[in-house]
Amino acid sequence: MAGNFLENNVVVVVGKIFTDLEYSHELYGEEFFNFILEVPRLSETKDYLPVTISNRLFEGMNLQVGRRVKVEGQLRSYNRKSPEEGKNKLILTIFARDIMTIPEEEVVKNPNEIFLDGFICKKPVYRTTPFGREITDLLIAVNRPYNKSDYIPVIAWGRNARFSEKLEIGDRIRLWGRVQSREYQKKLGDEVVTKVAYEVSITRMEVVEKELQKS
Repeated sequence: MAGNFLENNVVVVVGKIFTDLEYSHELYGEEFFNFILEVPRLSETKDYLPVTISNRLFEGMNLQVGRRVKVEGQLRSYNRKSPEEGKNKLILTIFARDIMTIPEEEVVKNPNEIFLDGFICKKPVYRTTPFGREITDLLIAVNRPYNKSDYIPVIAWGRNARFSEKLEIGDRIRLWGRVQSREYQKKLGDEVVTKVAYEVSITRMEVVEKELQKS
């Protein structure tokens, strides 16, 4: 599966368009736009997730703020220089491969799903929160065409945190979970600013045996 670039990184999210579409860039005559999608969690909390979409996908659709849509695609990463900090920052976005409108009354059991099949590319970091919850931070490299990779920050909780703490760089893992947004504060000079981080929260994971990794 690691060799099939359409199957090793799969995201399906359902939510409401939260911001107007904003022009991003053009590539080979194809125009791309960004918007934020408001995706509900099982609790009252919501995730606000960035989506990148080609104009060829939504031609003839009315993607106005408040419209409920289903987006299928991949979680992509790229580096962008931060003007405030003067260094490269990892940017994540859901790259849409398909989009459709969803009726308000339609019940969606799980509005936020992701599957990744990739490789540990940084030593896992185990920690505990002030409330005693166990967390392990991971960075997963997921292959895509033309010798490129997406680098996805991932969080494991509880028993998965203890398990993934022992993983080594180069280990191949498959994981299922959801994409989440998280606000945090950072001091820049004399000013404290609020920023948003995006990551994958694991609900289930498995390690691919070394013998299978070569297949």
